[in-house]
Amino acid sequence: MSRRQLILIALLLLAACALPFFVSNYRTFQFTLALVYSIALLGLNLLTGYNGQISLGHGAFYAIGAYCAAILMDQYGVPYWATLPVAAVVCLVAGFLFGLPALRLEGLYLALATFALGVSLPALLKYHHLEKWTGGVQGIVINKPEAPFGLPLNADQWLYFFTLAVAVLMFVLAWNMLRGRVGRAMVAIRDHHIAAEAMGVNTAMVKSLTFGVSAMYTGIAGALGAIAIQYVAPDSFNFFLSIMFLVGIVVGGLASISGAIYGALFIQFVPNIADEISKAAPWAIFGVFMIGFVYLMPMGVAGAVRVAMARLSRMTQNRQRSI
Repeated sequence: MSRRQLILIALLLLAACALPFFVSNYRTFQFTLALVYSIALLGLNLLTGYNGQISLGHGAFYAIGAYCAAILMDQYGVPYWATLPVAAVVCLVAGFLFGLPALRLEGLYLALATFALGVSLPALLKYHHLEKWTGGVQGIVINKPEAPFGLPLNADQWLYFFTLAVAVLMFVLAWNMLRGRVGRAMVAIRDHHIAAEAMGVNTAMVKSLTFGVSAMYTGIAGALGAIAIQYVAPDSFNFFLSIMFLVGIVVGGLASISGAIYGALFIQFVPNIADEISKAAPWAIFGVFMIGFVYLMPMGVAGAVRVAMARLSRMTQNRQRSI
């Protein structure tokens, strides 16, 4: 990573830290959810963008992580921060086990299998034998954590900073993984499955682990989302959530770490903008926005930013040479 990129990232983090002091509590809550979605989109992008496996059911892993946090906090009094590693482990195991039988499936067939997972989980959460833990259709209400150590922050500001810290950690871990041996194996499988096997890559293990790690990221996001919203219910995790995650990684940019941030901002704020434009048909306006983004930025927002930065760099170099 170049010195210029490090400076840019430092400035963006500084701006992110200053943000909650200049906006309302509601806006702070919205940006917290955007950070939560960015973690979920990063997980899905690891699977789809970098490994080439299509998932239409990642909303299910988001729900599993959310219910892990809610049940532990509501029934066992576990601190909110301690629910994150539990949600991570549960979703890692669930994703890995789901990935094993899915190894025989590719492309649209894998998408249909994950579609079945996303559709069936909300109904399973309503199952009367599980109501003791899930709360059934009523769901579970949890309390929003207050700032510790006497910090002069309200609950929304503290949760924003806590989520920001977790998001930074998850992005750094993903960046390191993708630049290592595992990341190269993931991309090799995506680009040419047979060639990767010929080079000695254990494609079955890599694909299963990628599915597990992707589910882990999404589960951590689900736990953070439950803590932020203070409520979980089966109908909050319908199939539409999985579709929104897929929209996010496409609009933000496939196979791009920064694309998860752009995609999260899109799925968090554009529906609200569409609703303000038209109360009668907000999703029609949202569809227009989505088509516009895909048409104008076929490589996603991250791809468009890369192209713009490359052109700006060339223009700067040309001006320096002419001088």
